[in-house]
Amino acid sequence: MKIEGRVWKFGDNINTDLILPGRAMYFSAEDQAKCVFEANRPGWLDGIAPGDIVIGGENFGTGSSRPAARSLKTIGIAGMAAGSINGLFFRNCVNWGFPALECAGVFDAFDEGDIAGIDLAAGTVENLTTGVTLTGRPVPEVLLKTMAAGGVFPLLQSEGLIAPAG
Repeated sequence: MKIEGRVWKFGDNINTDLILPGRAMYFSAEDQAKCVFEANRPGWLDGIAPGDIVIGGENFGTGSSRPAARSLKTIGIAGMAAGSINGLFFRNCVNWGFPALECAGVFDAFDEGDIAGIDLAAGTVENLTTGVTLTGRPVPEVLLKTMAAGGVFPLLQSEGLIAPAG
């Protein structure tokens, strides 16, 4: 599974409250997405484009199990790489089919606006603007399969294990 896109950078300890504020928890998924990063990057949503990539520092996604990964996916972010990703947030990335990869040093390897290429199976992140390539932790095959299917529910539906939502 490979993704490529323009980079937006977020530093260390970005918690799920910053990604998806608590006030949005009772909104629809579409309305939740309109609140992404509003507290720490007001107006950010106006500058993003489908296929963009988030590059994070250490401990990205710390906090609660709110569906912040779903909101990033809903706004069109193609995926992310970070120096380290909180375990609960990473599992939510898998569950919602949002590509995410841990890769030490990735934050310092990019400037905002660079173009990133991420290969989740190989565990590599390449700065296509500068040519720098880093190797992180490849995503295990079973988790890649879930991400590629669009998340847990689409995977289970495709395998006939649950009925399609409707």
